[in-house]
Amino acid sequence: MRIVSWNVNGVRAIVKKDFFENLEKIGADIICLQETKAQEDQVHEALFGCGYDIVAYSAEKKGYSSTAILTKGISPISIQKGLGIEEHDNEGRVITAEFPDFYVVTTYVPNSKAGLLRLPYRKEWDAALLAHCNALEKKKPVILNGDMNVCHQDIDLARPKPNYNKSPGYTQDEIDGMSNFINAGFKDSFRELHPAEVKYSWWSFRGGAREKNVGWRLDYMLVSEALMPSVKESFILNEFYGSDHCPVGIDLN
Repeated sequence: MRIVSWNVNGVRAIVKKDFFENLEKIGADIICLQETKAQEDQVHEALFGCGYDIVAYSAEKKGYSSTAILTKGISPISIQKGLGIEEHDNEGRVITAEFPDFYVVTTYVPNSKAGLLRLPYRKEWDAALLAHCNALEKKKPVILNGDMNVCHQDIDLARPKPNYNKSPGYTQDEIDGMSNFINAGFKDSFRELHPAEVKYSWWSFRGGAREKNVGWRLDYMLVSEALMPSVKESFILNEFYGSDHCPVGIDLN
């Protein structure tokens, strides 16, 4: 089974950029999308004919945030939209899909914003998401994926020193937030299997960053420790374009 996560930076924009063809090439059974920037009916309209069943979750604010899960050949047993916490559930940021052997949780973690203005809220969000995943994990393993909006180590971004504690996505509070997931038993599957590989999943649109590979690894596949032995491969698909992020994923035995 192949599970893939992709921040598409606008589903209505990416479908104009060979998205359906790319989905076919990627060949995932479950595809999790973040930042669809569309209402649920608009997501279904944009993805009509893609060959997948679609669950979408939209922000109250139109054209903002939002997530979706696409499935082919396997249907979720149940779906939960949001965390069940009102203050966190107005931006369409998390969908939980239950499958026979595990949960898939896809998330678009809030960005701390310029000047780190939203960092206090971000810390609350991280704690709430971890509590949600911990509760699920008591029932069956969890695959938490998405744009986590953090680089966990120096190896995960091209320019760590000038960004540390200055740029959203590489503050110690955010790093600690990711450490909390890993310490709770949710393994960073890419780093587990590729401990020394330098590879990124997001590049700024400015200054030819992608061509120069001045990037950040913001997108993750975190896997319950019990499920990690079943992860045959964890990958970052730099060759796929259409967004400022590229797809990441895992193959399960």
